[in-house]
Amino acid sequence: MLILGAELEGGDRGDVRIERDKIVAIGALQPNESEPVFEAHGGLLLPGLHDHHIHVAALAASLTSIACGPPQVIDAGGLAAALSVPGTGWLRGVGYHESVAGMLDAAKLDRIAPDRPVRIQHRGGRMWFLNSAALDVLLADHAAPPGLERIGGRYTGRLFEEDAWLKAALAGRPPCFAEVGAMLARVGVTGLTEISPANDAVIARHFAAEHASGHLPQKILLAGRPELSEVDMSEAVRLGPVKLHLHEEALPALDDAVTFVRDAHDRGRAVAIHCATEVELVFALAALDEAGAAKGDRIEHASVAPDSAVAEIARLGLAVVSQPHFIAERGDAYRADVAPADLPLLYRLRAFLDADVTLAGGSDAPFGGTDPWASMAAAVLRRTRSGASIGPDEALTPEQALDLYLRAPETLDQRRQIEIGAPADLCLLDRSWDRARADLASVVVRSTWIDGRLVFDRVDQSPA
Repeated sequence: MLILGAELEGGDRGDVRIERDKIVAIGALQPNESEPVFEAHGGLLLPGLHDHHIHVAALAASLTSIACGPPQVIDAGGLAAALSVPGTGWLRGVGYHESVAGMLDAAKLDRIAPDRPVRIQHRGGRMWFLNSAALDVLLADHAAPPGLERIGGRYTGRLFEEDAWLKAALAGRPPCFAEVGAMLARVGVTGLTEISPANDAVIARHFAAEHASGHLPQKILLAGRPELSEVDMSEAVRLGPVKLHLHEEALPALDDAVTFVRDAHDRGRAVAIHCATEVELVFALAALDEAGAAKGDRIEHASVAPDSAVAEIARLGLAVVSQPHFIAERGDAYRADVAPADLPLLYRLRAFLDADVTLAGGSDAPFGGTDPWASMAAAVLRRTRSGASIGPDEALTPEQALDLYLRAPETLDQRRQIEIGAPADLCLLDRSWDRARADLASVVVRSTWIDGRLVFDRVDQSPA
């Protein structure tokens, strides 16, 4: 296939030839006999974007769930309306935040939806709220886990860090990924780093099957448990880092964390450490310093990063995978809940680049939005939904924001390019870069290819 008249990075216009799954020629090219030709009309041609932090199964499940938090639901009345769904089976809610109606429990949910089992996930992803009907169903054949809160001899309906138990009690299977694959292809995403800490051989096989069926065309870097090292992977589903999910209120012993890191390194794998608070970040850095950081080790989120932590991340040679869109999506809540002195430390970007720290971007979907262009815009603007500014000194240029999604997934310190021999994983915009960089949030992806196969084409899009 020949892509004609594309803008290449740097502003030059050229043609790109694809054979099988690789780019084989770039320049002023003539179509070969019977060669399919695709007219780019001057739109910018990029390597396909990579989401470096996503939870695919949870995202797929969320697409058939009820939004229970901001911006769709902002108060108790809105929550009651959202849960007023006819039927008798389970109601599954996602995205709840206590700003809606406080911390939920079974008693509150019983008043809203008493007649069917309800489970609602907090937007942080670590807690579920269950009503009494849900507790009855789940506890009928399964003993209560340690994470099911009990006060005064009664279960409150708050379930902490027990996704594996919940899945078993519900006899759940991983969902189909077709809607996720199509949704991400529409925004130019050709690769994903699936970062859930519980990923095991079962989910690895499911990803392989979903890719083979075409449901999930994107290539996958699969992080997760140490035992994934023993699983046979494929070219489309490759082995990623070992995930360590820290929780400030229940940190492991430092020696245990050091052993965890060393074990991952002994397996030939990097570690990816979840750090959503300053305490978690300081703990992670201490563990990595003691264990000895290895190439590819990464900090997920670095949500609160003082200058001292930025300097230590740089010294250890770690990468950071950030979520710039959280400033836009959650910024107004941060301004209400976070001490003013700490606001400039939230989801820092430029400070990392200035310290020569490798920086990449990920959605954290379904706990954040999936559109990388909206995230790029947030990285440039650093504004909340209401228009307030948070950490404006951390803003990136449009080029730096784009770069977050062009990092090579297995070697984040490398940046992918349109070049001969590169995989034909491509994203074509409907406009030139000059137009795109002026308003990243409005960017429209015209076409997406993975391994030279067209997986999305906006047929109704007029030329740039």
